[in-house]
Amino acid sequence: MQQARPLFFTGFILSFLLNSCQPKLSHTVSSPTPPPATLHTTRWLLYRLEAQPIPANPEREMYLQLSATETQAEGQAGCNRFRGAFTLPSGGKLQFGPLLSTKMACPELTLENRFLNVLNNTRSYRISADTLRLYSETTVAPLAVFLAGK
Repeated sequence: MQQARPLFFTGFILSFLLNSCQPKLSHTVSSPTPPPATLHTTRWLLYRLEAQPIPANPEREMYLQLSATETQAEGQAGCNRFRGAFTLPSGGKLQFGPLLSTKMACPELTLENRFLNVLNNTRSYRISADTLRLYSETTVAPLAVFLAGK
């Protein structure tokens, strides 16, 4: 019985040493690339308007959102909210109907009016990853650039 202990102990030590020499498999989790944002239901935050950057303002976010179940668009033009119809006549085409907005008095209505005017002149769009670009019929440069909201 006395000899069984050293053999057991030796076997245990050998097993431990052999297992500790095994390469360790690391389980690294790579974060998958998020899918591209979709035109519908994404809250599109205005980033550039007619090539001019739009400063971020969390209190008065300028955004556009298109419903997935209706042909309704809504958003915030800065101070005033807006809502109206939109159509997708064919692939890559987008047109907004008359947009109704609230009429609050605001210090920066010029930018707001430009934003609403751009939406009225939109005839097509392109999405790449988390960026939406709106185009008129006659321009090559985008009228507006939006980033998908988080």
